[in-house]
Amino acid sequence: MKRSANQLYSMRMIARHCGLRRLVAAVLFLLLPVVGVHAGEPVPLLAYAARIAGDDARTRLVIEFDREPVFSVHYVANPVRIIVDLPETSFGLKPESLEPRGLFDAIRYGGMGAGASRLVLSAKEPTELTHAEVKPMEDGKGFRLVLDAERIGQDRFDKILAEQKWTGTVRAVKTDRPAAAPAKADAFVIAIDAGHGGIDTGAIGSVTKTEEKHVTLAFAKELVETLNREPGIEAFLTRERDEFLSLPQRVQIARQRGSSLFISLHADTLKQRDIRGATVYTISDKASDHLAADLAARENLSDEIAGIPLESEPAEVADILIDLTRRETQAFSVNLARSVIASFEGQIKLINNPHRHAGFRVLQAPDVPSVLLELGFMSNKEDEKQLLDPEWRKKVSALLAAAVQSYRNTAVANGG
Repeated sequence: MKRSANQLYSMRMIARHCGLRRLVAAVLFLLLPVVGVHAGEPVPLLAYAARIAGDDARTRLVIEFDREPVFSVHYVANPVRIIVDLPETSFGLKPESLEPRGLFDAIRYGGMGAGASRLVLSAKEPTELTHAEVKPMEDGKGFRLVLDAERIGQDRFDKILAEQKWTGTVRAVKTDRPAAAPAKADAFVIAIDAGHGGIDTGAIGSVTKTEEKHVTLAFAKELVETLNREPGIEAFLTRERDEFLSLPQRVQIARQRGSSLFISLHADTLKQRDIRGATVYTISDKASDHLAADLAARENLSDEIAGIPLESEPAEVADILIDLTRRETQAFSVNLARSVIASFEGQIKLINNPHRHAGFRVLQAPDVPSVLLELGFMSNKEDEKQLLDPEWRKKVSALLAAAVQSYRNTAVANGG
């Protein structure tokens, strides 16, 4: 596997100046998926070691970097979260090094797009960082970020929220990015949305521990290539690398590009590991079943995982959350779902009752027919094996392209 010059540079510098622990971290860093670093772009920071200790009253986190990190701290309520924003950082950490403990019941970290990364500390009750500073390492070869957290009362936490000026805005990818080439006037434009990304890893494979965000992006790229070979179709990716996009941003990108369809790709996990197969979801204010309701609830947590408060969303999207989608668009979405299932039947494994519906926020564009496709379940070893198979991706992409053409032909015939 080829690596960028920036990545190789980071490994050489660590190997030259640091001990074995940091060299091992550098190797882990090189094993991370390539995220598209280009010549001339700043080299990301490398977080190569971390540890956490404490109890329900006080907890300390320490993260070691190859260079000095500039950071800022913010707070979010309902649930309580402490947000630590960082420059773009490659996290070469062992997963167990920041296992939640003490005051925190969840710790997440990853990219936020546009040169930014984030650490999100989810607390069990009101919590404050009473001490946060960057210190040079004793040997002068790196820096240590030290975060000391303490439990506080609700009144103190409310005061912190009221006094901070932060609104939850992140330096995320611009939603008005231009197309590689303007779409033709009569083009049938399709937005292919690779679920999750950046700090939001999604599900984890039961066997290989592969993160869902990489599975969906690999499939999305294959699907876009397949669709763009179809006459009259122009498909594009909402995200082209391992970056975070909020749910409203994904909707907005599709609408700004004049999309005729929006297809969001996912590969979730279930507690019942024997359940496998593809599922197609459309939007509804009432879930079709418990499985659909639970899945929608998990997928709708994407922005919360990244530390974005709901009230920071654009007013237009907030209106969509209330109004859902127009009835006509919902009908088109159902037709698309039926077309996908018809194409899949007898060709790939489908879950029982493969067309289901629930209140997915990513499907709430009022004027773009949208479906969420669960390609399979990372919790099932047979599904996981298929999801990682390039030949299976090609086969399913071809079936999806056939389904889209069938949907398109019907819509044109009906004057849509």
